Amino acid sequence: MKNELTLPIFVLTDESGTLINDIDTDQIFHNRYLSIVDIDKMGQYALDNLDNYKDFPTRVKPGMLLVAGENFGSGSSRQQAVDCFKALKMEGISALSFGAIYKRNVINSGFPLIELKRLDDAVKKTGTVLTFNLNSGDIFDKSGALVGECQPISPVQEEIIEKGGLLHTVH
Repeated sequence: MKNELTLPIFVLTDESGTLINDIDTDQIFHNRYLSIVDIDKMGQYALDNLDNYKDFPTRVKPGMLLVAGENFGSGSSRQQAVDCFKALKMEGISALSFGAIYKRNVINSGFPLIELKRLDDAVKKTGTVLTFNLNSGDIFDKSGALVGECQPISPVQEEIIEKGGLLHTVH
């Protein structure tokens, strides 16, 4: 895995422009869709149960990184709440913090997870291109200005991502 990711972000904010906190797995992928087992079909239901984001699958573009507030993915341990973003060809998920089980599911599936320490308000706009240095934890805008910080990615997480998931890391 490269030590830097440069990509556009998709930001989950409320009407006041504040990052949304406490998005649970039922809002990410509602339990009424749990019978869907084909990952390719899961994307169309991503965030279907989150106010103002029911049309998320038509708004997000492949290659984007999701940005959310605190406690993203709290609730149940449903894997579909990770796989729906993979189905949309997103590049990963970032948030100020994650539900513990959800965080492990994301990492174990080999999907990039970035835990934000801070992100300047000026760049919290969908479509903004940011560069995440996964070794130092620095986040830069396209002019090279430092606009945030994240937890550096651990060597274990990097290996899991490189291998395509935890089950692929066994030798």
